[in-house]
Amino acid sequence: MSAWNRLWQVKMQIKFTVLGEPQGKGRPKFSRQGGFVKTYTPDKTVLHENLIRTEYLRQCSGQRFADKELLAMKIRAYYSIPASASKKRQAAMEAGEIRPVKKPDADNIIKVVADSLNQVAYRDDADLVKVEPEKFYSWQPRIEVEIKSLEE
Repeated sequence: MSAWNRLWQVKMQIKFTVLGEPQGKGRPKFSRQGGFVKTYTPDKTVLHENLIRTEYLRQCSGQRFADKELLAMKIRAYYSIPASASKKRQAAMEAGEIRPVKKPDADNIIKVVADSLNQVAYRDDADLVKVEPEKFYSWQPRIEVEIKSLEE
């Protein structure tokens, strides 16, 4: 039994992939309107959240976890292999021997994925009790997401 399933029994599991370069959750922006400060999410973040939500609905047929169910999420972010890297370095990146230590940070990737699935895959990302991010290089940049419902 893998470490991912060791202490938990899985009731339901979904997997989906979002093609494209991984993006993190952008910082909120602020603007003044008539003496009031308005907070809004940057357009780039909104577009990426919509892409994640759309791919989830398309690939998972709109399956939804029960409210207040214990959930675990595994996120694998695959970054583009730089063309400027040597062939030897590119091969090591593709093999997973060299991992990306670059932005966006893993916590910002978690935030954009988890927030985009609120009210779609689950009631709220507060239901996530375990989150496991990983970063890799690949010739096909993407984010792979796996969500499991858990029973203690």
